Amino acid sequence: MEWLTHSQTGFQQAARYLLTMRLAIVVIQLIAVAIADTMVTLAHRPEALLICLLYTVLATLGWLWFTRRPPRLTVTVSLGLALDLFLISAWLFLTGGYTNPLVSLLLLPIAVAIILVPLRESIALTVIGFGFYTAMVLWHTPLTHEHHNANLTQLHLMGMWTTFAITATMLLLVVGSLARRLRQKQGQLAEFRENRLRDEQVIALGLSAAAVAHRLGTPLNTMALLVDEMKSVHTDPSLADDLGLMEKQLGLCSNHLHQLSTAAMQAKAAQQEILPLHFWMMRLRESATLLWPASPIHWRAPFPDQLVAVDATLDQAILNLLANALTASPSWVAVSAGDSDEGRVAIVVEDHGKGLELSLQNTAGDGVVDSEHGLGVGLFLSNATIQRHGGTLKARADRTGTTMIIDLPQAQDSTPDGKEAE
Repeated sequence: MEWLTHSQTGFQQAARYLLTMRLAIVVIQLIAVAIADTMVTLAHRPEALLICLLYTVLATLGWLWFTRRPPRLTVTVSLGLALDLFLISAWLFLTGGYTNPLVSLLLLPIAVAIILVPLRESIALTVIGFGFYTAMVLWHTPLTHEHHNANLTQLHLMGMWTTFAITATMLLLVVGSLARRLRQKQGQLAEFRENRLRDEQVIALGLSAAAVAHRLGTPLNTMALLVDEMKSVHTDPSLADDLGLMEKQLGLCSNHLHQLSTAAMQAKAAQQEILPLHFWMMRLRESATLLWPASPIHWRAPFPDQLVAVDATLDQAILNLLANALTASPSWVAVSAGDSDEGRVAIVVEDHGKGLELSLQNTAGDGVVDSEHGLGVGLFLSNATIQRHGGTLKARADRTGTTMIIDLPQAQDSTPDGKEAE
């Protein structure tokens, strides 16, 4: 978590860590002095309380400084932690020195340093803490000028218990917090890695599609010219009908290539349009009718009026799902739309086909799957496009068929007068 001290916001967060640690240390010191004073006569009680008061004032001033005018260098945090070590050592020196069971309080600034500052500075603070501990061993100050061996032993045992409780609590709070942050970062990294791999697959498929579209342009134009020449040469009505059908199909192929090029340009420029859901569904219905004029697709109107942000790639994603449904169930496909959770809409595509494999129902479109009809690539591309628009694709299969649920976020109307754009 060294990143905490790499920005002004990081310094403000570090200030909260430091203030919490310092106030906790002061409270522990005051409680320890109060308990010890009831059992023995402390030799330096006023001086120990004065250090607690000074520590509190300095902790508050440090928090105000870091919060209002964050420093630019991590060495400032390290100097503050070195002052923590000095004040804790001074209090320990006046309350028994290294025999004080609370001597482990010296570990807290070192532990915080390991979290907040770079390794070199945390090593320096560890050496400073070791030096203060050694000094207390060499120049020992007794806790009391009188002899209360029984009370001192009992006090030491109570202090050991208190030290254990404090250490366990600090480990729970600090290490537990770090562990939660680490798990969150690992989850984010895993999600980023999966999205990156998916995007790489999409880019590879897109490059392949662009290359194929470029190569198909010349053969289609050549075939269109040949059809025109054959229509001018042959006057047989039956042959003319066939040539007309061929010309129509070649035109449809050319339109598909043009739509592919247009979709690529829109995706590159991130062009989106905000439309009412019912208007978008009618546009999808028109496109599906042109692609599959004889297919039994049941459009369950009416559709809601919520706004959605769409582009040509999202249209193609829905049409890919319709193509998969028609391949699996040529006799019946239904499309409906409605409200999902708050602020979202759902588009449902149903069919009476055999359905997806059980292993793919919860991960529909997460990867390219093997399919004898080539449906795995289309499902993968559709899922990637839907996710890019902030939506999700879910699949549910049962004995009656397969249901694909496309969940999309509603869009906000960006027109100045708040009216829908036609």
